[in-house]
Amino acid sequence: MVLKPEPIFECVEKLQAERAYDEVILLAAEGERFNQALANELSLRSNVILLCGHYKGVDERVRQRLVTREISIGDVVLTGGELAAAVVVDAVVRLIPGVLHDGESALSDSFQDGMLGAPQYTKPAEFRGMRVPEVLLSGNHSEIERWREEQRLERTRTRRKDLMQEHRH
Repeated sequence: MVLKPEPIFECVEKLQAERAYDEVILLAAEGERFNQALANELSLRSNVILLCGHYKGVDERVRQRLVTREISIGDVVLTGGELAAAVVVDAVVRLIPGVLHDGESALSDSFQDGMLGAPQYTKPAEFRGMRVPEVLLSGNHSEIERWREEQRLERTRTRRKDLMQEHRH
């Protein structure tokens, strides 16, 4: 099943008559791979339309005339683009100032600079015999920052070697 062009054209044209859109994005397996850098880029846009295909997708004329960009959330085929659109919306919206309680925390997320994030801890300092690393309890902010950077590097090296190669370039 391929979605017909008429209702899609009518919908997009009606929306565009009401305001300007920076992008009309089709969620599609053939699109560019969605990543944190693209989420950052989209978070700076004022208005974006996300189009979701279903089953085999949308009529090719929709791509040719309406779509400005195609995005894929990975090398996997879904029944429809709705879940992919939800992933894009969640990743982008959390970067908009004021959405997160602590807006600065988004800047230290995994992938913001091409590496994984450091381990996260909270209270209590000891739980079932497992302790929070002493450096985090020290109050020494420069030592804590150094520890976090070391942890990020080690996590990335051991869990995502592919990111280490990308990070060097």
